[in-house]
Order: sequence, then structure tokens, then C-alpha cells
Amino acid sequence: MQTDRIHPDIVACYLYIIGKYGYPPAAGDTLEHLEEFSALGFSSIELEGIRKEHLGQIYEMRELIREKADALNLHIPVFCIVLPGLSSPDPDEREQNLELFDKGCEIAGILGARAVLDNAPLPPWQFPEDIPVTRHYDEEIMASAILPPDLNWKNYWDGLAATYRVACQLAASRKMDFHLHPCLGALVASTDAFLNFAQAVKHDALKFNMDTANQFFLKDNLLLSLLRLEGHIGYIHISDNRGFRLEHLVPGDGNIPWESFFETLDRVNYKGLLGIDIGGSESDVNDYSSAYRKAAGWIYENWFKNKNR
Repeated sequence: MQTDRIHPDIVACYLYIIGKYGYPPAAGDTLEHLEEFSALGFSSIELEGIRKEHLGQIYEMRELIREKADALNLHIPVFCIVLPGLSSPDPDEREQNLELFDKGCEIAGILGARAVLDNAPLPPWQFPEDIPVTRHYDEEIMASAILPPDLNWKNYWDGLAATYRVACQLAASRKMDFHLHPCLGALVASTDAFLNFAQAVKHDALKFNMDTANQFFLKDNLLLSLLRLEGHIGYIHISDNRGFRLEHLVPGDGNIPWESFFETLDRVNYKGLLGIDIGGSESDVNDYSSAYRKAAGWIYENWFKNKNR
């Protein structure tokens, strides 16, 4: 049964689908996923293309996805292009992933997105086995990581910055920003790290996707982050965290000081999107539908209500 529509600047993140159906979820089920989002009352959602195979499947469905979204009156303001190979130490692999990134930007353009997003670049970690196909590294995985003994950091850093500069150019050519998502183990896991990387990349399309839960867990002060990154943030992932392990909880179930967070958001005159990013295997979330609906109402009450937004 169709519910009342949720404010269009409140986005249902793809973690809803990942949490319910696994990682990566079946690309072939995307049209059903759109119906599920719509039935919850959302009018704005994230979608993702995850590495080469999944991204390719989404690419083949791009027109069908657009038609289905239009029929359901769903907007897709952010398309996530998940390509860990963009930060490979191998220049050829980075180049191949730039081609995939361009394909992702093409999908995003067809879907009407105004931004693309990826996890922040990963250093060339080596693990006892192949890099695990996972959303985020956790502390246990990171404890086993080492760096290649022949890694020349300056050469790697310069090549990485050049690669992401090209990625920004590809996104900007379609009038989109490129948002980096902070997470444990990544090179851009904090405010300072983003500012450092942005200085190296030197492109205005590079933006920071604030993630309240990840940054709170990593002890990156959210209020200072909002102030210092004013103008660099156009999309915020909202979820709670208790501060002692990686998790993405319903707001109010953790320890983030939300009143001061929203006061600071108002102080910087934030006009961007707020995405509900709850769940995942690391989080104790059983009823995703209720969690996302509850969070949408909470965000509306705390931010959009009585603000003429």
C-alpha cells in the first residue's frame, strides 16, 4: 500500500538493499528494489554499480531502470560507482577503472543524478588472501593488512591524485560532483584527510560525503567537520553510532549529539541532501522498513519541518 511521500531531500541509501539482500545484491532485481523503495514512501533514492560485473549489469539495464523510476516518480540524485581499483598501485588497472567510472557516470546521467559517489581511495593493502569483497574493512580485517614492500609512496600518491583528477573531470563533464565516502582503512577517512587529498587532486568537483556514524566511530568531530568542510559537503549519510565499533544505527539508538549537529548544520546554511544509511551486517537492524521510515520521520522533524526547505 502506498504511503505518504517522504521529503524529496531525504534519500533512501542503497544500504537498505544491501542489508536486506546481501553484498552485492543481484543487479537483476533492481526494478523490484525500486518498487520496494516507492512502497515505503521515498521519492529520492541511491542506486549503486559495484565493481566491474555488477556495474556492467546495471549499465545494461540503465534505460529500464530510468523508465521504471519515472513510472514510480522516483528520483535518483546520487549514483554510487564502487571501484576499489581506482586506487590500485598499478597504473594500467587505474586506467581500466577510469573507463568503468566513465561508464558509471553515463549511467548516472541517464538516471538524472547530480552526483556520483564512491568509497574513499584505499591504500594498496595486501591481505593474507585476495581483497575481500566487502562494503567496508573492519578492525579485524585491517589488523591483517600490510603494504607492498616495494611501494614508492610519492609515486603512488602522485598517480592516485592524477587518477582522481581525471575522475572528477569525467563527472564534471556531465555536470556532476564526485563524492568520497569516508571509512575505516581508507586514505580519506576524516576531515583532515579529505582536505589533504583535495589539495592534491585540485578539482572543484571533488566533494566529501559526510557519514555521521563512520566519523563518530573514527573520532572525527562532526561539528568541526561541518565547519571546516563548508562548501565541500553536499550529501550527508545519516545514521547513529555508539562510538566503540563500526555500526549504522537508527538515529537515537547511539551516542551522536544530534541537537548540536543540526545546530551546526543550520549554522553553515546546509542546503544539500540527507541520506538514511542504516543497517549492514555490522549493525543490529532487523526491520529495515520500520527503521528507514522511522529515520525519515525523525529527519523531517529535526531538519525540514518549519524551515521552508
